[in-house]
Amino acid sequence: MPAGEFVRYVALGDSQTEGLGDGDDTVGLRGWADRLAERLAALAPDVRYANLAVRGRVAAQVRAEQLGPALALRPDLATVVAGVNDLLRPRFDADEVAGHLEAMFAELTAQGAHVATVTFPDAARITPLARPIGPRVTALNHRIRAAAGRHGVTVAETAHHAVVGDPRLWSQDRLHASPLGHERIAAAVAHALRLPGSSDAWTRPLPPPPTPAPTGWRAAPAELRWAATFLGPWLGRRLRGRSSGEGRTAKRPELLPVAYVDSSSPQARDA
Repeated sequence: MPAGEFVRYVALGDSQTEGLGDGDDTVGLRGWADRLAERLAALAPDVRYANLAVRGRVAAQVRAEQLGPALALRPDLATVVAGVNDLLRPRFDADEVAGHLEAMFAELTAQGAHVATVTFPDAARITPLARPIGPRVTALNHRIRAAAGRHGVTVAETAHHAVVGDPRLWSQDRLHASPLGHERIAAAVAHALRLPGSSDAWTRPLPPPPTPAPTGWRAAPAELRWAATFLGPWLGRRLRGRSSGEGRTAKRPELLPVAYVDSSSPQARDA
């Protein structure tokens, strides 16, 4: 099916695809997958969209819990984005994680879906304390590209562009994209899919902030506050074997019409 003619879109993944960082559980989550669905709906009003992603899921759980329901919905477009939660675990096996992703690529494409995925930025560009996982990110991205190549999967290369390290694209927890970051991810996937009206504008840097972010020792207080507010609780859940997604189910398990948001809105223009 030519790009721009997708009418059954299903998103699989974890918290980023669910939309954390773009809205909240009170007003509702939007997220990059919702934003991509809105772009599709602008091209074809009969688009239907389902989002099976659940926060906290590792790649094996995404495969076990979401692949079957996704196949049952018979999408012509599916996005599969998972692996970040695996990267952050004490034990990480890039081959195992990529194997789960490739299994999803294989089954979805065999059924006729066009599949898209993304590569991940080095987390050290977002927070220096994450530097130790840099080699893991590189290893996983290499395997994602290889698996995608074997199955004709479209890859949005978000890993290399300098703009992804801009703190304005990330929420306060530095693990999830901000609304502006989610818009950039949606634009990256749309561009990779060659949707009409898409471009590489998402790769361009934001205007300089009015006040430059502190660097060096001046950044230490902010790093410590982040560690105490976000990193510490996250590690605590991991040590207790807990997940932020316990008891949660997909926010949009069925294919439903998309409520299109005008891309000329101020928020979209700023992206």
